[in-house]
Amino acid sequence: MFNNKESKVKSKAADISREELNLIGVGTTITGDINSGGDLRIDGTVRGNVNSKARLVLGPNGKIEGDIQAQNADVQGSVKGKVMVSEILFLKATALINGDIITNKLVVENGAEFNGNCVMKSGSRILDDVANGSGKAKAQTANV
Repeated sequence: MFNNKESKVKSKAADISREELNLIGVGTTITGDINSGGDLRIDGTVRGNVNSKARLVLGPNGKIEGDIQAQNADVQGSVKGKVMVSEILFLKATALINGDIITNKLVVENGAEFNGNCVMKSGSRILDDVANGSGKAKAQTANV
């Protein structure tokens, strides 16, 4: 009488295997650099550089004291350091960034704050700068 449609519907969460999703929970503090090949969500504190080959989500209570490098990033918490995103950086309303931003595309919600320079570059140019260890802007910068 009833078809089990739930078995036919695939959720996005089901597409992510446990090896690809990393979580740093509220109340957790990590000192040192993090390198992740998959998605990474931080709701705790990281004192060190964070590198994700995929998507980084910094929750509203999350804090990073160090540089960020990711393919995509959603920031709701606070960052003290340089943010380098090769595709899209979303600054949510609760985001606070103290440091320079280098990204391909930037989306800023009302209420988000950042103090530093912002450079818009194509993703491949961002990765080239990171690979060369410079991360320096060769394009025009805008103070916001």
